[in-house]
Amino acid sequence: MKQPQPRGPVSSLLLDILNGPEELQPGATNPREDLAALTRDAIAATEDFAFDDDLQLTLFCLFELHYSGIDGTGADWEWHPDLIAVRRLLEQAYEAQLRSIVTLPELPEPTSAAVAGGLFELTGADGGPSMSRYVAKQATEEQIGEFLIQKSIYTLKEADPHTWAIPRLTGRAKAALVEIQADEYGGGAPDRMHATLYAQSMRGVGLDDSYGHYLDSVPAITLASSNLMSLFGLNRRLRGAIVGHLAAYEMTSSLANRMYARGCRRLGYNDAVAAYFDEHVEADAVHEQIASRDMAGGLVESDPELLEDVFFGAAAAAVVDTWMTGFILDAWNAGTSSLRSSATVPA
Repeated sequence: MKQPQPRGPVSSLLLDILNGPEELQPGATNPREDLAALTRDAIAATEDFAFDDDLQLTLFCLFELHYSGIDGTGADWEWHPDLIAVRRLLEQAYEAQLRSIVTLPELPEPTSAAVAGGLFELTGADGGPSMSRYVAKQATEEQIGEFLIQKSIYTLKEADPHTWAIPRLTGRAKAALVEIQADEYGGGAPDRMHATLYAQSMRGVGLDDSYGHYLDSVPAITLASSNLMSLFGLNRRLRGAIVGHLAAYEMTSSLANRMYARGCRRLGYNDAVAAYFDEHVEADAVHEQIASRDMAGGLVESDPELLEDVFFGAAAAAVVDTWMTGFILDAWNAGTSSLRSSATVPA
């Protein structure tokens, strides 16, 4: 991923550190100590962690070291203890915000059928404004471009954050997750990988499909949505939450993607642009049963202590996506762009 532009003092110092040497000269000050102190101060001062550009970009960059990395930075930074310590500070602050805001439903019995029923009830509740209805009925070509840009931050690496959970599960839940992820990665066909299909959609409307190309253009809440998956996926103790998150995504995907495809065709885009969304209409209609009953339900049956975190992950996914949708639609309804800076969006 190309290096992003900093959004404040914390992300600026982090990028300076990543561009510098890992080994300090004798007697030199340690900027990584300054980064930890600066991060603590910024966390204490922020009014809303999820919408804080500086902190969300910092966390995104620290997570990105575990994915494809950042251009111009050394691979050894991935597990540098000073950076891991800063990542933990940010993770703890984000999780604390979510735990204080997310409301859990009454938890069901720890059986596969009860968990699936509870998840269907949770994901079927009215979550506020609908991005899919807006895209299907009234989005302009420019807004479709913005929509694809916003989704690209995660979708061009779909479904990597959830894959972190595979070695952390066993038995029925693990087999179900592998079945879902195999489809996400095209069943062994590179041109059918969902990230590849999404890149095709971006090219079809005149956008750059390289990973992270539009990182500087998206708001903090878009980074927060991606960071939520990495937070859950990269921490074994939150394996229940990443399973709940994926279950929620699979259970709400089929109808939404049908409407996204309808919006693309309404504006005259061809099947190549709509192919990503068409793929999810069929795949996720099957995945929702596997995800709810076998993956989430199977996990809870084998480890009932994870029941609450499964529902926390599903509920947190809904909350953060509602924030992101509200941010974008508020901008569009006000006649403005949802992006931070001018991106090349087809008019």
